[in-house]
Amino acid sequence: METQENLILIVDDKIHNLEILFDVMQMNGHQVLVADSGESALDKLKIISPALILLDVMMPSMDGFEVCRQLKSDDKTKDIPVIFMTALTNTADKIKAFKLGAVDYITKPFQQEEVLARVNVQLKLRNLNQQLQKSQFQLMQAEKISALGQLVAGIAHEVKNPVSFIAGNLEHTENYTQELVDLLKLYQKHLQNTPEEITHTIDTIDLDFLLEDLPKMIASMNVGIERISDIMQSLRNFSRKDATTKKYADIHQGIDTTLMILSHRLKANEIHPRIEVIKKYGDLPEIECFPGQLNQVFMNLLANAIDVFEDKAKQNEYFIPQISISTELVNDNNAKIIIYDNGYGMSEEVQNSLFNTFFTTKPEGKGTGLGLSISYKIITETHGGTLECFSSEGKGTEFVIQIPIK
Repeated sequence: METQENLILIVDDKIHNLEILFDVMQMNGHQVLVADSGESALDKLKIISPALILLDVMMPSMDGFEVCRQLKSDDKTKDIPVIFMTALTNTADKIKAFKLGAVDYITKPFQQEEVLARVNVQLKLRNLNQQLQKSQFQLMQAEKISALGQLVAGIAHEVKNPVSFIAGNLEHTENYTQELVDLLKLYQKHLQNTPEEITHTIDTIDLDFLLEDLPKMIASMNVGIERISDIMQSLRNFSRKDATTKKYADIHQGIDTTLMILSHRLKANEIHPRIEVIKKYGDLPEIECFPGQLNQVFMNLLANAIDVFEDKAKQNEYFIPQISISTELVNDNNAKIIIYDNGYGMSEEVQNSLFNTFFTTKPEGKGTGLGLSISYKIITETHGGTLECFSSEGKGTEFVIQIPIK
């Protein structure tokens, strides 16, 4: 249940108090909901989530203390700040209120200005606390990404040595094999009367096929080793830690590196057919940038497009997913990168919130709502560029990045 940031619930069995507080809060820009009993307040809280509750203590049937106890025992309402209002002035009652989880305690008869001031202070504290929690979550995600980058770089480094060893030995193996093949052919040429046992073995192992297939096997091993080497280099490029100052880098290499890492998701599988990637690279010079951060932006945009394809392919078996990536130089001083996908597209309402922190359209557990907001900050704040989204429902989505060359 989403909290209505400017909504205050006032709970009091005295109509006169409700009317005064209702007018004061509304005049100062707050939305107000009232309840004349504890039971009524709990019923309303099943369908709404206010930013704060003003709660009278002395009410018939269910007093404010019991209402607060029930609020704090429910995960949906336990974080809503509660300010008690009461004529009780003894210390024991105040201690009881705070032990139950109240954030403040106002003694009746109250001054309107005091109530308003205390409400505003608690709302500000709530907002600051929420911002702090979001910042902590962002820091945790950043730490995870940093740790993952170090892990990937470490694995790539560890894999490099054995791969180099295999690649080096494969070259010798290929040469040795060819020499053995040549020697066998010489034996066949000069030994006309081959013993029956050897003839039988030749037939059993199908020597002609073996001599033809063995070089092909070694060639395919070389292709595999080259593929592993390319992937390891892509992982090292993607996970490299940016320096504190910008460096010149090839944008196209960054995009290709990202596509290499995502290649397993681009292949046909049980969910979607092969995703076609159309590259239209212009003539771009090297860009002064933080390459690792730009790679993160490309990863976020491309991975999001693939996520959409997976959903759309489930609904339309004839859907052919496509991603188009184009680059060009604009006015001799800006690099323009356009990433388009033919997925669902999105509404104007979604587009307006797209770069907000924690906004996501994905199911719970599939997205943090940080990817696009971080990407936006990387492009606009870190690189002084622009990141725009152009989309309409049913017609795909286009992200346009522009960043200065230097």
